Amino acid sequence: MQEVKKVITEVGTNEWQVVVFFLGDQSFAINVDKTREILRWPGCRVIPDSPRALIGITSVRGEVLPMVDLRVFLGIEPSVDLEQSKVIVAEFNEVKLGFVVDAVERIYRINSEDLDSSLTGKYLGEWILYVIKRDSRNVLLLDYEAIVQTISPQLSMQNKWDPSRATALMEGIGNPTDYRIIVAEDSPLIRKQIKDALASGGFSNLLLCADGKEAYEAIMQDGADFDILITDVEMPRLDGLALTRRLKENPATKDLPIIVFSSIMAEDIKVKAASVGARYQITKPEIAQLVEYVVQIIREKQEDKTVAVH
Repeated sequence: MQEVKKVITEVGTNEWQVVVFFLGDQSFAINVDKTREILRWPGCRVIPDSPRALIGITSVRGEVLPMVDLRVFLGIEPSVDLEQSKVIVAEFNEVKLGFVVDAVERIYRINSEDLDSSLTGKYLGEWILYVIKRDSRNVLLLDYEAIVQTISPQLSMQNKWDPSRATALMEGIGNPTDYRIIVAEDSPLIRKQIKDALASGGFSNLLLCADGKEAYEAIMQDGADFDILITDVEMPRLDGLALTRRLKENPATKDLPIIVFSSIMAEDIKVKAASVGARYQITKPEIAQLVEYVVQIIREKQEDKTVAVH
């Protein structure tokens, strides 16, 4: 067992760390904040009638973990036998599981600006979000949330939200389209799920951004007037904590309510988010709480206006 040791980075500096690992002869990466430890192959028990990539379950110190073989999921030929494989124990979206990989290299410290999304989707396929250029090679960063939701659809955020709740929540706040919401989220799947949940409550005046830099530039445009920012943490070019820090340090945008909606809201991330001024923090996939916070913020805005009038 190898514990993943993090290097403390200054909050809001746009720097974070990734664990680099191999599937076949290709390098991949996962955010350190999503990882807990790295294991030698522990063995596993097969789950009947499960997806091929969900190769079984194992027990680690009394805790049962599902095992996802990323090589099977991505269709990559393994370079080692299963018994020589490594397991990255990951925890995000309130789920803990093991990713089975060929080998683990080391932890690298990177800047969000190092992430290149220019080939995403059209050329790299739907599971690869970014390319990290490192040591004259390309390291691929996967959309782990989308992979897990595909293997276990019951973990989808759509299953966490009942659109019929929207009517009760929206009572007394007026026309939802009067409120302009900006969303910074790098995963196309999660962006769509956020959009659908907010739309069920009538919030259609949305601007969806693929990263923090795009959101920051939109907010800073002349005449831009947003009521709420919803942001992920792990994003290219400008991550969510660096985005929050910039906005809170700017007198023109310091009062913009910010909801951090991330898959990696461990206690240390929550503390970091609060330290840069993010009052609201939610762990994916609790999208119902996200909608509730949006409505709560709007109610507070209305109460502030009422007090100001009197």
